[in-house]
Amino acid sequence: MANITDFNASELSELIHQRQVSCVEVIRSYLVRIEKLNPHYNAIVNLAPEEMLMAQARQCDEELARGQSRGWLHGIPQAIKDTGHALGFPSTLGSRVLASNMPRADSIMTDRMKAAGAIVVGKTNMPELGLGSHTFNELFGATSNAWDLSVSAGGSSGGAAVAVAQHLLPVADGSDFMGSLRNPAGWNHIFGMRPSQGRVPFGPGADVWADQLGTEGPMARSVRDLALLLATQSGHDALQPLSINGVLDVSGLQYTPEALRGLRVGWLGDLGGHLAIEDGILRICEDALHTMQNAGALVEPMAMGYDAQALWDCWLVWRRALVGPKVAALLPLPRASELLKPEAMWEYENSLTLSYMDFQKASERRTSFYHHLLKVFEKVDVLALPVAQVWPFPIEQRWPQQIGTRSMDTYHRWMECTIYATLAGLPAISLPAGFHPHKPWPMGIQLISKPQSDLALLQIAASYESVRQELLHHRPPEPA
Repeated sequence: MANITDFNASELSELIHQRQVSCVEVIRSYLVRIEKLNPHYNAIVNLAPEEMLMAQARQCDEELARGQSRGWLHGIPQAIKDTGHALGFPSTLGSRVLASNMPRADSIMTDRMKAAGAIVVGKTNMPELGLGSHTFNELFGATSNAWDLSVSAGGSSGGAAVAVAQHLLPVADGSDFMGSLRNPAGWNHIFGMRPSQGRVPFGPGADVWADQLGTEGPMARSVRDLALLLATQSGHDALQPLSINGVLDVSGLQYTPEALRGLRVGWLGDLGGHLAIEDGILRICEDALHTMQNAGALVEPMAMGYDAQALWDCWLVWRRALVGPKVAALLPLPRASELLKPEAMWEYENSLTLSYMDFQKASERRTSFYHHLLKVFEKVDVLALPVAQVWPFPIEQRWPQQIGTRSMDTYHRWMECTIYATLAGLPAISLPAGFHPHKPWPMGIQLISKPQSDLALLQIAASYESVRQELLHHRPPEPA
């Protein structure tokens, strides 16, 4: 048998339930690999004591011996992104201000994954407060890319992406506000999906009405695992009144090219020059689209047909309106104003100048854009964009200040390509697209689909996976 950590989560689940491997063997194998590789990557933080995890694994084995299974994740290790709560682990959000912040309950998503059998072994690293698409903070340090230790893993779900890519975890959860599931997935050669807004109840948080831009979701090395984890995470919860009813039934997904035949793809590229994008990224994405074309997809370059600068201005208002109060809630804590990262304080200070009229106008702009996209989706089934505008950059760099000859006017302008699915609340998936022509750096392409069409998007991804097996079999090197 191959090494236990070589198996995807769904394969491992079958082996466990067939009693071909024990939960104790699974947890031990992953802990050995984490001990070996995590010091190089810094993907998993606040790892639980080994004896505690082994005791949980033994309990899982005893339950199976009695014919009892908690679910498909029975005895499978999981580390929760540090935005989420897991009992017994600090919820730090990568901030020194919250280093000892112990939750009183699991978050909704953590509770569901535990109910399906997952054993929580630790947390995954993230940028402080999830701000910026580069996983570094003053509490735990930076997370290195799974393919090159010298460059960024992306973010904010960077620790999760690297842990999955380097087989420190079979699957992982993440969250996505501005591409935080999509960008690190693309940069680490795995799948990451931002589900429809409300598909996965996020929280509970301080506000359950207006705060509807961020969402949790799955990351995996295969579409089957991605779909199974999303199904586990999904479904209405009364604590989140705007969450979507119904659990996704992913049992009918077909892992054949069939869904690509006749699929209408609108290729947005760089939005007619609006997006600054580093050399080589568009070509890699077009190669991925060409593969889809060869399988029968109809790919057409198209314009988004909406004022992109107006959308960026709308985004800035919404982001400041949602981030500012979260930072404000931390400021009464000891030394918070001096310990919080400058980008967090910048968001807070800008939020103080917003009026209700500013927010209402931005909400109307967002509504107008959503209605516009409904008409666009009468002509195409999915929209395609690069998942990032730059290649992974040096790990010491806070954020890219320039793309080509164009300066970035904010710390997140280089991730502008991710705001469209977020603003419209649409499902979007990051698919591995290829690699830099001269470096070992991966790149992804994102597909955005119609409202609440998560299952259809997963089917498209499953079909894409079936025609890109040679690319997907590439595995990152391990440090010497």
